[in-house]
Amino acid sequence: MTDYAKQIAAELGLPEARAAAAIALIDDGNTIPFIARYRKEATGSMDDQALRRLDERLAYLRGLDKRREEVAGGIEAQGAMTPELQKALDAAATLAELEDLYRPYKPKRKTRASVARARGLDPLADWLLEQRPDGDALAEAAGYINEEVPDAEAALAGARDILAEAASDDARLRGELRRFYNAFGLVKSRAAKQEDSVYALYYDFSEPVSKIAGHRVLALDRGEREGFLKVTVEVDAERAAALAVRLFAGAKPGPAAAEVRAAVLDGYSRLIHPSLERELRAALTEKAAEGAIALFGENLRQLLLQPPIRGKVAMGLDPGYRMGCKVAVVDATGKVLDTAVVYPVPEFKRVEQAKNTVRALIQKHKVEIIAIGNGTAGRETEQFAAGLIREMGGGVQYMVVSEAGASVYSASKLAAEEFPQYDVNLRSAVSIARRLQDPLAELVKIEPKAVGVGQYQHDMPQKRLEEALDGVVEDCVNTVGVDLNTASAPLLSRVAGLTGATAKNIVAYREERGAFASRAQLKKVKGLGPKAFEQCAGFLRLPGAKNPLDATAVHPESYPAATALLDACGLAAKDIGGPAMAGLPARAGEVGMARLAELTGAGEPTLRDILAELQRPGRDVRDELPPPLLRSDVMGIEDLKPGMELAGTVRNVIDFGVFVDVGVHQDGLVHISQLSDRFIKHPTQAVRVGQVVRVRVLEVDVKKKRIALSMKGVAQG
Repeated sequence: MTDYAKQIAAELGLPEARAAAAIALIDDGNTIPFIARYRKEATGSMDDQALRRLDERLAYLRGLDKRREEVAGGIEAQGAMTPELQKALDAAATLAELEDLYRPYKPKRKTRASVARARGLDPLADWLLEQRPDGDALAEAAGYINEEVPDAEAALAGARDILAEAASDDARLRGELRRFYNAFGLVKSRAAKQEDSVYALYYDFSEPVSKIAGHRVLALDRGEREGFLKVTVEVDAERAAALAVRLFAGAKPGPAAAEVRAAVLDGYSRLIHPSLERELRAALTEKAAEGAIALFGENLRQLLLQPPIRGKVAMGLDPGYRMGCKVAVVDATGKVLDTAVVYPVPEFKRVEQAKNTVRALIQKHKVEIIAIGNGTAGRETEQFAAGLIREMGGGVQYMVVSEAGASVYSASKLAAEEFPQYDVNLRSAVSIARRLQDPLAELVKIEPKAVGVGQYQHDMPQKRLEEALDGVVEDCVNTVGVDLNTASAPLLSRVAGLTGATAKNIVAYREERGAFASRAQLKKVKGLGPKAFEQCAGFLRLPGAKNPLDATAVHPESYPAATALLDACGLAAKDIGGPAMAGLPARAGEVGMARLAELTGAGEPTLRDILAELQRPGRDVRDELPPPLLRSDVMGIEDLKPGMELAGTVRNVIDFGVFVDVGVHQDGLVHISQLSDRFIKHPTQAVRVGQVVRVRVLEVDVKKKRIALSMKGVAQG
């Protein structure tokens, strides 16, 4: 059985004891956010992403061992197990190697080889494989003529079929050819039908297997599925076939050897190459999908952790033509204050009426920021809002926000429960307004893959995509923390240790009995047991609670340690978050971390976290990021000229560049070659989703609505 801790530690560059501790904590039912935050002494302060990599690798290795047992059982049932084969099975490090070993023993459908075996030609195949230099193959084959084998040539043909399949099933041969294909193979594509399409770039395309980028693999796959491309993997067939012959047949002379070589060549072209081509393409797709999922996850992380705009009344505008522009005003906490439907698009001849309605709402509720969805009629709505702001003399700013997923959310059961009094369209306007106030709290209500910051997300293995993105959402929510008395059920359900059911029970308890006064009250919530409390308590905040520690990220299990630390430094709980805490680091330094660890019974990583929390209770990591870019005027794509420098917001990061919103309602592309003055392998090395950057316009195609931008040589503020 695999020593998982030892193997994972070696693969991920971790101390074995740390890997073993992390595995034990995961197996004990602890969540990744809880382990990352509150078990740092055991894991060596591994962060959530490192722990998820460990968890995924652990799952793979355990799945590999389970399959190893199944394969061994299948071979033993056939009475075919040998010490050498068992040793090879035990040494197999991947599923591909394991399946190669099992291939000769795997039940097969009817094949040419199975027909030949049924006709009794196995001994002839064995005789040929011995490659006797003095034997006469035709004469030997004549001894196998029967009702189903009319002549010696038919017997030899059947024996060759058996040998061709044996070569195809040979684990060593397949392994060597797999390496050959990976090193020297070419992915090629050509047009499957002669018509213009977005895949024209790939109508005569070739790139080495070892170098092809993931986004190209996914584009080729999609183009083939849609019938525009024919994709193949090609190698030097002569070299590959010669390698197969050498590995399987050797270099013995004689007529038998010639028959074996002919069999191997047939097996290569008919069985091995098509099989390895399928396998290699599947591996390329899997690798590309994993890369796309990882990139999607990182984009999602940055999107969710965009800085909130706190304490401002917001207006959400959900643009539209026939159904009008839906308007929602929410207060600083996200509570809906007012709604309306207006027609700001000139063709409806109701622009003045729309201005009067929106102006009145802004003045009545003292709106300070406007969020405008970027969907249909978004451009006209942005022009309307900018014009109205000018007429009102300023005082209001706006931002165009991605409305990806807003319609999905507004039509969901969740939205119906949250806003039963509003129709679908108005719910969408509320969601758009709240996205500007607190992106994390609002976007957790939407299926992660619907938020629009990925590439080829519909082509991904959906279960794997959902698992990865759900992990990102969970990590973000727990990194920020959640206000126990104001959080919605969807937000609470993303807290470590809580489920959808327990989240709803928390909200129900809050509605029935009033606000929570302490974290300990959570233990009274139906369905929230000791393990769930342990996992979730530290991530739930209670600003203004009687016990100041309830407003911090200090876990209840560490309250005694926090109190002892304060005592050792001559402070009290009432000082938490106050001016007296400014001197805490100096006082702690005087006592010494080793002595504090001894006095409190806590490890140094936990003590450092407690010190940070006592100074800045309930710190939100998002507050340390630059604020989002708000605008008060609008430009059109026709206003852009080459050489202009503009500020913009990164909307999406993909493998070959980034899309930036520069305020013209059409995102521009900064190709990876234009992202930095230094060499970078991937755009994530230079920018992140939500980042405000300065760009220079390279080229504008108004007709095709394409904008080429550059960040090279542009000073970033």
